[in-house]
Amino acid sequence: MTAYAEDIYGWAMEQAAALRAGNLSVLDRENLAEEIESLGRSEFNRLVSFYALVQLHMLKWQHQPSHRCASWAVSISTHRKHVSLTIADNPSLKSRLDEAFERAYLQARHDAISETGLAPAIFPIDCPFTRDEAMSIPFLYE
Repeated sequence: MTAYAEDIYGWAMEQAAALRAGNLSVLDRENLAEEIESLGRSEFNRLVSFYALVQLHMLKWQHQPSHRCASWAVSISTHRKHVSLTIADNPSLKSRLDEAFERAYLQARHDAISETGLAPAIFPIDCPFTRDEAMSIPFLYE
């Protein structure tokens, strides 16, 4: 058997084959459980990332009206769709939507400060819009 720490790909293929064959005695249960948990965490982190991109472009839209562009509106729309698809594919994430949205704002605010060059005080510490607003306010390039 391939060691987990030496070749993750080989280890994963062997673990999958053992599971399919019903050869449970050879499973590396501890590392297998950790990898399954990691998969779940990655879906949550993916949701956070999509929310952060929505929020980032909403912040830029709000605080830089003279720089508004189609790409910001497209990004908001695209990442809203990614949020919806991620939730549809992982319905158990529904219980953590507020947590994901709040966590995302920390990143969005940081990125907005970095990308705009505006003073940090311009961007509120707490998200200036609700999760429902972030997912529904229309953004059209004008």
